[in-house]
Amino acid sequence: MKALIVDDEARVRKAVRLLVNWEMHGIDEIEEASGGFEAIERMRQDKPAIVIMDMMMPEGSGVDLMAAVNEFAGTIKFIVVSGRGDFDFVREAVRHGGIDYLLKPIEPEAINTAVAKAAAQWRLEQQERAERQKQSMQLNEFKPVYGEKLLTGLITEPATAQAALRRLRAERLVPEVANSARLALLQVDTSDRQLHERFAWDSDLLHFAIINICNEFLLPGQKGVAFRHWGAPTEIVIAVWGEADELPAILQAINDGLFVTLQRRMHIGTSMAGAFPETLPGQYEEALSALWRRNMMDANRYIHLFEDVKSGSRIAFSDWEEEWKVAALSGNEEQLAAASGRWLEAVRSGGYIAPQMLEDYKTDTLLFCAKMLREAPGRLAGDEEPLAIMEELAGKSPHVNASSLSLQDWREWSCLLLQRLSQAIVQRQAHEKAKMSDIAAFIEQNYQAELSLQDIAKRFFVSREYVSRKFKLEYGINITDYISGIRIDKAKLLMVNPNLRIAKIAEMVGFHDEKYFSKVFKKQEGISPKAYRQGETE
Repeated sequence: MKALIVDDEARVRKAVRLLVNWEMHGIDEIEEASGGFEAIERMRQDKPAIVIMDMMMPEGSGVDLMAAVNEFAGTIKFIVVSGRGDFDFVREAVRHGGIDYLLKPIEPEAINTAVAKAAAQWRLEQQERAERQKQSMQLNEFKPVYGEKLLTGLITEPATAQAALRRLRAERLVPEVANSARLALLQVDTSDRQLHERFAWDSDLLHFAIINICNEFLLPGQKGVAFRHWGAPTEIVIAVWGEADELPAILQAINDGLFVTLQRRMHIGTSMAGAFPETLPGQYEEALSALWRRNMMDANRYIHLFEDVKSGSRIAFSDWEEEWKVAALSGNEEQLAAASGRWLEAVRSGGYIAPQMLEDYKTDTLLFCAKMLREAPGRLAGDEEPLAIMEELAGKSPHVNASSLSLQDWREWSCLLLQRLSQAIVQRQAHEKAKMSDIAAFIEQNYQAELSLQDIAKRFFVSREYVSRKFKLEYGINITDYISGIRIDKAKLLMVNPNLRIAKIAEMVGFHDEKYFSKVFKKQEGISPKAYRQGETE
């Protein structure tokens, strides 16, 4: 806290310095002035909390001094010192903000009491000022958000639009005469790393800057208002009142302002004119459609009027699905690269590529990949890794609504997508083949035991149907016959030993019924076990 001692006599200023216990009152800076003019300058520069001053000085009285500084020093607490006990002087001192009035000679107790009172009063008022300032800042922060949410509600909540409009007009965010409007929609490019880095990736700050630039062209003359769409974080809505035939010119001026400030031009879609606020929901859809259906190959156009945008013929990805499928199954790098670029080349040659087309293409390709993975051989329950890879690649796709179109980025992403799909299918095929080999090896080692299809499926964590179908595809024989074949081959080797009876051999190779063994043996070899041992042909 600062204090200023004002008196034309140096000895009086020194006396005041010595009499007051400054530290006890929390005052750590004490300045002096020898006259009214110097005191005013000190107040202007140092802004003291307390001024102890003589009532009568050569450069005007203390009352004159207080009156002079009243306009810019309303927070200062004055302690007036005088050699006269005139009540009129006291009254004037109080009227002009004096906190106390002391008669000379100054008593230590009296001046310390006065300084304590002044310091306490100043702290209390300072606390109140700080609280008011805080509340004002919070209100200033809240009001734009409050206004933006009300404006957004005109678009998203038609049922409460009239109530919201009354509040907006009361806040003077919408003029009373606004009964028609035209809507424009600006989408911030989230893939523009350089722009976002300039704002330390603070999207709120970036949107605040863009909205301020827009409103510099809209608020003067109450042409319209720009606000953040609270239902779509990347969108800024621009509403222009009246018929707004000049809307394209206003938007062009805004884009020029964005370029000067941010070195960026941004794509803006516009709606048709309509009644305000009744048609705002439909106008929003029109402006959004103008953005999503704009021709991205027209690199120099940034204002997109709904009435000018054509739907264009949609080139379906389904026409290239078979080529993608063949390439993915082949695993050939040249085929993969060629197939991945077919759709992009087709739309490029047509001269029209819209963000909506790229979004549809992205969705279709990812659905195709998911379908291929579901149908690919070797798919097991809980096998989610290939699908996780597809989800990762989906997140790495180029931004469909970027400010500028890079077909090269889309080609590279498409090729990578197809390559990863092919790799996943090949890995599954290899995994499936290895699993069937493992099953065959298990049968070779355990042919003597009871081997049911259910036991094998359970051991290898697959279904019975899967084992049955895939084993036959791999070995050309069903698994039951394969087991029987292994057992019969082993039995033939044991029959070389004349000391082993047929019944014992059958038991040793896994048959517990000699008659059933003979039946299976004859079916496979064309002769009975006894005839085979004797070298006879039945």
